[in-house]
Amino acid sequence: MSTRRSYDRVAARYALELSGELAGKPLDRALLDAVAESADGLVLDVGCGPGHVAAYLAGRVPVVGVDLSPQMCTHADVPACAGDMTALPIRSHSVSALICLYAVIHLDAEQRARAYAEFARVLRPAGQVLVAFHVRDAETRAGQEKTLTRWWDSEVDLTFRFLDPDEETRTLAEAGLTVTARLDRVPDPRVEHASDRTYLLARAANASGSGS
Repeated sequence: MSTRRSYDRVAARYALELSGELAGKPLDRALLDAVAESADGLVLDVGCGPGHVAAYLAGRVPVVGVDLSPQMCTHADVPACAGDMTALPIRSHSVSALICLYAVIHLDAEQRARAYAEFARVLRPAGQVLVAFHVRDAETRAGQEKTLTRWWDSEVDLTFRFLDPDEETRTLAEAGLTVTARLDRVPDPRVEHASDRTYLLARAANASGSGS
């Protein structure tokens, strides 16, 4: 798979360049704090990369990372394993909260639907999920994509999809995850790619099968 191979190739440089990015992202930290505060058990970081987001949470909640790239997992300072988010290697209803920041952007619409179904499967009743993705930048609109063939000093083959928040809200709902909050923001070019972003906070159905 080209996405796995590409992230394996850039894992060491990615960890070096981006592991400290949360220091410049107070809003991201606030959203992660909100998820941690509501969690009453294991938190799963899907698409964890070198584990920096999971490490931020680790002092307050038990957290495990999953990433498609085995090489990324070797840089994590928290427990992490290689796995595909469309078939998570996690028991059903074993996770109190799930975080997935800028990872579903590599999936097409069908794959995202499968991933969201997996999120719903592993979450406990009423468990929360936080998903973040790019919406648009100067060249690309929601529903379009761009391909990266070189990243730092490595050849890669990565497709980045820019997503429509309304469509993702509907797809999450079809998977049994009800969006309870949405936040849209503009970028800070000093610390990140200059793209508008959306964060969706959603909740799994409660034990009786209804939303909460």
